[in-house]
Amino acid sequence: MGVEVRDNPDAARYEIREDGELAGFLAYRLKTNRITLVHTEIDTARRGRGLASQIARAALDDARTRRLTVVPHCSFVARFIRQHAEDYLPLVAPSLRDRLVQADPID
Repeated sequence: MGVEVRDNPDAARYEIREDGELAGFLAYRLKTNRITLVHTEIDTARRGRGLASQIARAALDDARTRRLTVVPHCSFVARFIRQHAEDYLPLVAPSLRDRLVQADPID
């Protein structure tokens, strides 16, 4: 079965499932054309296997497809964007890009 990431809009989160079981989530707030990525959580028994990166990538790719501006409140997502700036920094709200690149927290 493998790993699958899906948006669960009723719960306002992306969910990652491994072999059909919930392995973690990335909570968000959606407002018109802006998505605030709030918190990433992976089951402790499944950490260290790249699941958080997979869910962050899926959420950011979905935001790009939906033409949403991203506000990365989640420290993991902010770090992921910094590490993959060429692909994902353009999605971040322009007023927040400099702070994100400088590793300042986005409140």
